[in-house]
Amino acid sequence: MATRGLVVRHTSLLHQSRGAILQCIARRNASAIAVPTSTASEDVHHDVTREASVPNPDPPANSPTAAQLSEHTPYMVATYVRPPPMMVKGEGCYLWDAENRQYLDFTAGIAVNALGHCDSEMAKLLYQQARTLIHTSNLYHNPWTGELSKQIITKTRSAGAMHTASKVFVCNSGSEANEAAIKFARKVGKTRTPSGTQHEILSFHGSFHGRTMGSLSATPNPKYQQPFAPMIPGFKYATYNDETSINELITEKTCGVIIEPIQGEGGVNVATSSFLQALRTRCNEVGAVLIYDEIQCGLARTGQLWAHQILPKSAHPDILTTAKALGNGFPIGAAIVNEDVAKCIVTGDHGTTFGGNPLACRLAHYIFSRLSDPELQSSVQAKEHVFRRHFTRFQQKYPCHVTEVRGRGLLLGLQLATDPTPIVTAARERGLLVITCGTNTLRLVPPLVISEREIDEGCGILERAMDVVFGKGGEEVQGTKGQQEMAPMGR
Repeated sequence: MATRGLVVRHTSLLHQSRGAILQCIARRNASAIAVPTSTASEDVHHDVTREASVPNPDPPANSPTAAQLSEHTPYMVATYVRPPPMMVKGEGCYLWDAENRQYLDFTAGIAVNALGHCDSEMAKLLYQQARTLIHTSNLYHNPWTGELSKQIITKTRSAGAMHTASKVFVCNSGSEANEAAIKFARKVGKTRTPSGTQHEILSFHGSFHGRTMGSLSATPNPKYQQPFAPMIPGFKYATYNDETSINELITEKTCGVIIEPIQGEGGVNVATSSFLQALRTRCNEVGAVLIYDEIQCGLARTGQLWAHQILPKSAHPDILTTAKALGNGFPIGAAIVNEDVAKCIVTGDHGTTFGGNPLACRLAHYIFSRLSDPELQSSVQAKEHVFRRHFTRFQQKYPCHVTEVRGRGLLLGLQLATDPTPIVTAARERGLLVITCGTNTLRLVPPLVISEREIDEGCGILERAMDVVFGKGGEEVQGTKGQQEMAPMGR
């Protein structure tokens, strides 16, 4: 209660501070009207004009938010570039910043908050489990790691996905899940060819598998690899959806192939069914492990529990990785393996201190039960159609700017002819959060519980942002940097 009271008093002070700023701006604006020869600086004039023209202007340089950032930034490693607002509260599909500006969230924490912000049942379970048991390490059993693992296997198989799913390794993040998958593939190769010749991993251009050294080695973007070169040896790269190169690149030296059925960071690129089937066939021929990275595209994001479950069993993976929505904001990841992989992993081969802790697993158990609900998945498919109706209007209105729509379910990309970051800024300053990916792609990954009314509201804001940036005589809008994990090639 004391913490809640502190938050309320802090919010009240922010309201007062914002009110004082707006009063100051109003007085300054009134002064400018009364005295046409005002000597106010161009910066002041710009601030006044911007405050008056957009409903959700970014906090200015003299705001309480800017003051707090100036205090904190010197102590933080500069790994991200962020826009000015500081988010302090979330509920459902909305966020509020420190100055009480409200934003409709089409980002969901980069496809994480599938159940929206601050789901009430999740908050209740978090409180209950935190008062019961948080962590013991994997030196001891706890009931929730096993319950979650059983749930993932049974529901995955009953949904028609990965029919050979057998066991689960629970960890803390997507990058860790992919690290485990890469290590497991290497161990399978080592088991089959003790000489170590079967050790190569194939991944694809445009992929993003993480930032730890193994997953980074599987992410062929020079911007991220070069500062930490050399990469782990044995990684090769192929062109996404190019079936002609498969036989040449997947050989008897290949122990694993890792691919996203839908590339998220790479631009919302969808793998063809024939391409994934061809990968599966070639992996079978050489004894390689096929890994599907569904960290962003899985867990009902496409309108099915797993993105690959629309494929025949003959194209299913040996390892399936997940994270993001599995914790709805709480850190957790997992690697799902079949029996052929599991039997190659023995005690001591891999491990984690925090992975599988009872708090994370109890939350994930609840979240997975929600996301595996066919009714929720059907609603995702229906909501995709609502988005696409709006996208059709965008393309008709701005055919030279909006060139393509890609994706499935609520993992959608609008391909633009030019830099989308001014759209990101214009939308945010009108109360909508969107992000980018790939090269000139606007990405929309809202919470899966978003309503049709909220989709209509957000797309209306997005259209107004496009009007500002693309429209005849539109204003110049500064782009927002840092709104995707993986920078476009060459930028």
